[in-house]
Amino acid sequence: MEEAHERKEQAALAGWRVAESQHCRFVPGSLLQQQGPWSLQVSLHQPIDRLIGQDLAGQDWRDYDCFYASVLESQNPALKSLPLGVKQKSILATCNYVARARGVRKLMRISAARKICPDLVVVEGEDLTPFRDVSKSLYAFLRGHSWSGKVERLGLDEVFMDVTDMINYNMSCLNKLTLADSFFCLSKTDPEKGFPCDLTKMAGRVHGVPPPAGEQQLENQAYVRLLLGSHLAWYLRTNIEEKYGFTSACGVATNKLLSKLVGSKKKPRNQTTLLALENGSAVDFMDSYTIRKIPGIGGKTTQLLEKRLLNFHKEIDSYETESALSAQQVRLHPEIYPETLETLLSGPGSEQGIGVRIWNLLHGVDYTEVKDARDVPSQISIEDTYRQLDSLVQIEEELKKLAISLLRRMRVDLTTANDALTHSSSVDQNTLEGQSQRWMAHPRTLRLSIRLWPVEGERDDWNFSRSSKSQPMPNFVFNLQLPIEFIAERLATETLFPMLLKFHPEKGFKWNLQLINICVANMVESGSETGSGVGRDISAMFRKQDDVLPRKTTQTEKHLGSMATQSDASTVGTGYLHLRLQHMLVIMRWKTKDAEMDNRSARAMHVCY
Repeated sequence: MEEAHERKEQAALAGWRVAESQHCRFVPGSLLQQQGPWSLQVSLHQPIDRLIGQDLAGQDWRDYDCFYASVLESQNPALKSLPLGVKQKSILATCNYVARARGVRKLMRISAARKICPDLVVVEGEDLTPFRDVSKSLYAFLRGHSWSGKVERLGLDEVFMDVTDMINYNMSCLNKLTLADSFFCLSKTDPEKGFPCDLTKMAGRVHGVPPPAGEQQLENQAYVRLLLGSHLAWYLRTNIEEKYGFTSACGVATNKLLSKLVGSKKKPRNQTTLLALENGSAVDFMDSYTIRKIPGIGGKTTQLLEKRLLNFHKEIDSYETESALSAQQVRLHPEIYPETLETLLSGPGSEQGIGVRIWNLLHGVDYTEVKDARDVPSQISIEDTYRQLDSLVQIEEELKKLAISLLRRMRVDLTTANDALTHSSSVDQNTLEGQSQRWMAHPRTLRLSIRLWPVEGERDDWNFSRSSKSQPMPNFVFNLQLPIEFIAERLATETLFPMLLKFHPEKGFKWNLQLINICVANMVESGSETGSGVGRDISAMFRKQDDVLPRKTTQTEKHLGSMATQSDASTVGTGYLHLRLQHMLVIMRWKTKDAEMDNRSARAMHVCY
């Protein structure tokens, strides 16, 4: 036993050295929060706010309350008083709090939910378009209140914000003599942009013990940062509710892991700030959770730890979120330290350094940064799981269904209104059909991932990792003028199904798929007038030319105009073609002023018409 504790102490010291080299905030093992010369650096690098969910709230973690259900309730207010569930296949993706009060839970099977609550109203939630539209609006609001641009969206209803720079600035403006009448600045350049707040107390709920009231409290910089963060979170939450009609839960802490967990403490329509100011307080907070509830610890890791520590084995359920093992049990077990976790959890397809990462999570340590805000996602994926999918005909049909969902997602997330074309007075409106949208980004890579059910006798040694194959994205998927169903069928039959057969090209292979995932990645942003893409949109520049730059009409163009008006047929559906040829004519005139060239250009234009 003493030898095991000695090894754990050595692991803690090793974690300390790693922590120093990575400028981290907490120390694995002893987890001492530094108050020395680099305590400011701790706060600078640790996110303060995180947001999740239906009501967005703001290392600040925000969670919109029952997001899917809330969107449906905003469309149909009569649903607010009824037990409501949102269905995706045979599972409840979520349910409102009226349904939860009657015992219904999200991720419950529809049949089980109806037994508990016979009058449950079930609404189809396969089409995510309305939910994505709301999510985009709320995300844009939060992004507009970020100075650093570190606003990371997870799914549709969860957002992390790193507001360290805002907190630092407001700390420098803090007047300790008028805390009750403080003003939180939302801009460095506009002193009137902000909101009043009472800094004599935290906004919302608090988990943990605050420093003694008075001067000692204000001398604790970590406390003051969290105090300011709580008021910013309150401001963002209340504005989202007033302007958009959605409530949210929010967690305020010093890293993403802690902010997410503490934000779930007092849901719905609330926020909680974690005061982990003393040595070991973050560890005490983590000890109250089962390991399956800790973000970053999934079903496979849970199963392996339960089997090792409890001699307990159970089948993995994709929807299972409970565990018999607590973080404290794992952390204090004499055989568990980073090296043994690495040995236990590593395997084909596992991440490097998984033992240290899990060890850190058990202690409330999370080094991951909040990612920069993006106009487009880094990747888009669609997946589904199956109890038995063993026929190639069935598999091809499922690939078509998933391809339809993927293309819908792509058109929602990766396209935008083609404002330059729509607003241009030089373009015949008859030519706009099918061109009203444009791609903001094009994914370069198409990836297909599968997981097979194990054959009999392989359960104990079965590897839960997926097998994947990638190839360049075919260009035909970017045709916005064709129906999604047509493109999806072609994508499934010409691309995805041949990719699937490459996993097991041997004849007579017995397929039995548990999971199919289709993903598009390696996004390349297109040119845009906002500058967010790669370069500018040259087509928009050409289309705007005649609107912005007045120019003299030449004799050649007058002649062309008279020719065009002589034939009604020539004016039908030729506006966009005429504009492009006009640009061609201009380019040719740049090369020579010879009148004969102008005449040749005119004749060529006449032929094209």
